[in-house]
Amino acid sequence: MKGLKSDLSLFTLGGCAYGAIELLWRHRTHWTMLLTGGACFVALFKLYKKHPNLPTLEKCVLGSGVITVIELAVGCVVNLWLKMNVWDYSAVPLNFMGQICALYSALWGILCIPINKICKAILKAQKKAEIKGITP
Repeated sequence: MKGLKSDLSLFTLGGCAYGAIELLWRHRTHWTMLLTGGACFVALFKLYKKHPNLPTLEKCVLGSGVITVIELAVGCVVNLWLKMNVWDYSAVPLNFMGQICALYSALWGILCIPINKICKAILKAQKKAEIKGITP
């Protein structure tokens, strides 16, 4: 139960943060992006927790790949199958099916720099709470 509670907290943090980034960047968001952001953050947190000693550049490259794969999966369901038209990268060079593109994959990699720092801070707080005997 503790793991599920932690994952739900991470999911909520990631979803809210991604929604805020979208509002700043595109001046709009969609509820599916909150779910996507939550899934991405949980996946990255688990990856960074499992491999804490990877250099930041490698974490950014891996993180970009994780986010891009999730974005492609969500895009295929939300945009292509359900026809919600949340985003379309068709006009952006080096896109794939209008759902992912090299530009945004690179931006996801850059976004992984602060994500890595946030994950480290959460892990440090969790470890500190465990030492004190507090359930995070």
